This record gives sequence, structure tokens and C-alpha cells, in this order.
Amino acid sequence: MQPFTYQYLQENPELAKFVRLNPVWYRYLTREPHRIQELEKASKQFYGKTFSQQVDKIGSHVQMVNMLINFAGVMKD
Repeated sequence: MQPFTYQYLQENPELAKFVRLNPVWYRYLTREPHRIQELEKASKQFYGKTFSQQVDKIGSHVQMVNMLINFAGVMKD
């Protein structure tokens, strides 16, 4: 692996952990170090940090709160 790529992974421990969990990325970066941007995208998708995943997460939280409010209203009666 190129020194720049290795240093970049050391500076971003979340990406380093992703590479450890998905060793195919180690091979990709060794052969083609310019694929770091693809690695970041794949990592965000893996950890659920894309915009659509975050919107879905917030939606599910809102739905849960709504359900709890409805349940509290039913229990109150």
C-alpha cells in the first residue's frame, strides 16, 4: 500500500476499521490508490451515514415517538 494511502487510513480510524472489516478494499487500494473517494462512499453506506439513510432513521424515530404518544393517549383513557 502506498504511504499516502496508509497515512490517510491512519488519520481516519473509521475508514481503517471499514477496510479491516472488508479486506477487498485493501486490495483495491493497494492496486489503485486513487479509489479513496469510492472507499469513503462505501464506508458511509456501510455505517448508515448517507443522506437517505439518515432521513429514514429520523423518519423511524418520528414514527416511534408518534406510536408512543398514541399509546400514552390510549392508556390515559
